[in-house]
Amino acid sequence: MVYQLFYWPTIQGRGEFVRLALEEAQAPYVDVARQKNGINALTTAMATAARPSFAPPFLVAGEQTIGQTANILLFLGTTHGLAPRARTASLWIHQLQLTIADLVAEVHDTHHPVSTSLFYEDQKREAKRHASGFTAERVPKYFDYFEGVLAASGSAGYFNGARVSYVDLSMFQVIAGLRYAFPNAMARIAPGYPRLAALHDLVAARPNIAAYLASTRRIRFNQDGIFRHYPELDR
Repeated sequence: MVYQLFYWPTIQGRGEFVRLALEEAQAPYVDVARQKNGINALTTAMATAARPSFAPPFLVAGEQTIGQTANILLFLGTTHGLAPRARTASLWIHQLQLTIADLVAEVHDTHHPVSTSLFYEDQKREAKRHASGFTAERVPKYFDYFEGVLAASGSAGYFNGARVSYVDLSMFQVIAGLRYAFPNAMARIAPGYPRLAALHDLVAARPNIAAYLASTRRIRFNQDGIFRHYPELDR
């Protein structure tokens, strides 16, 4: 089966978490909106699905339409060996992914703290204040939690012990994104979290992921996605 991934064609965004899982699993997929007439195909799929997704990303797998990033990853992880088989462990990995989703939402709020309908320039003052609190307080709070989980998982370096899961791929993306958006803040914060830094490097070195990162399939970070670099926010 060839999956159809529906997400915006010019940003990594939440769709990138799904792309990383598909690439690691070497699962055949089409990034639909990046094809000719892809946006039309995306909007048509949203309008005609029997069980439509509220917003991209969503994945079409045969006759199923699966929305919400964490939900898609739960499906892919179970199908392609990127999640534990045991129910309790599978729910634990899913719980970690949902916590990452909370962190990603807070990242977005650093540059759009007032409203998503306003341009960044219309809320720059509020963004400066919000980003300052995010890097000083919220990132360390999340990193304390995830560093502790890694410490408890054993010496192999992944959240599930010796075997990579989709949550490891997602944490790689979060760290890469934060390094892009807040290089100065991350230079201060990162040394306190060696296990998270090691996890990032473990994932980046995995053959399928390394090939993807070096390819044109990997959209580069830019000023339209979730992770945006505004120097005035990176104090």
